Amino acid sequence: MLIVHRHDIVGHSKRERLVLRIMFEKREKIIYTIPVVLFIFVMVIFPIIYTVKMSFYDWDMSSTSVPSWIGLENYVSLLSDSRFWNSVWVTAYFSFSALFIETILGIAIALLLNRKMKGSNFVKAIFLLPMVATPVAIALVWLLIFEPSIGIANELLNNLGIDPLKWLSSPSEVIPSLVIIDVWQWTPMVTLIVMAGLTTLPKDPYESADVDGATNWQKFIYITLPLLKQTIAVAVILRLVDVLKAFDIIYTTTQGGPSYASETLSIYGYVISFQFFKLGMASSLIVIIFAFILLITLPLLWIRKRMEVYV
Repeated sequence: MLIVHRHDIVGHSKRERLVLRIMFEKREKIIYTIPVVLFIFVMVIFPIIYTVKMSFYDWDMSSTSVPSWIGLENYVSLLSDSRFWNSVWVTAYFSFSALFIETILGIAIALLLNRKMKGSNFVKAIFLLPMVATPVAIALVWLLIFEPSIGIANELLNNLGIDPLKWLSSPSEVIPSLVIIDVWQWTPMVTLIVMAGLTTLPKDPYESADVDGATNWQKFIYITLPLLKQTIAVAVILRLVDVLKAFDIIYTTTQGGPSYASETLSIYGYVISFQFFKLGMASSLIVIIFAFILLITLPLLWIRKRMEVYV
């Protein structure tokens, strides 16, 4: 007769639990990252793969026919469309104009707010409000400001003796007007990033510069700016990626008008998708936008990486 003692069973179960615990600890990083990997695949990777796939199909939602494979015809149609190239120009004009002004103003305001003065914390809080406001609400407020007949913008110009402008209703003035809105909203973001970089700067170089009798401008050019170049690069990359796909403010204020003068790639993609219902061509446009952003941001990331090497 086989006799199994209780302590043998208990010891065996303890060993099993110990083995399972060791196996879990060895694979702990993998187990905890599985939910994140699944989330990224479902929410990011799968939509990208599906969009690339559908860019090779003729998919018209206004038709009952199933999507049909057409190869590169969507890309050929887009690249031969003058409206597409107009949206590329508008996107580049709007994006780089806004980015340049926001970078310059962001650095200047960060340097100003970094000084110790009364009420600086209150000023910082007020200054950051545009960045957290609802885009649609911002657009509606600026629609009232830029209204040609009763808007405060033309009222100020009139008080200065300047002829009123048409602002958002003029093809030649609409992009500068949208740049003003974007600069007002997103300069605080650049300022916030630069201010974070300013708090990490060492004090020794400034003390040595003071001993040598350097001016504030010389300290900015030869100390502050070189030490902040990586921080500024991060701010530029983040804003560039965001401004290249700007949609909400532009659509709410102009919807791409007048006469396609403010129709960016994002607005054009919306028109193709939800007005013409050509989702295959819209998918190919999304792929082109993605490639366009990569083409611009990858060199900037490489430059920032080179900056780290020479620090």
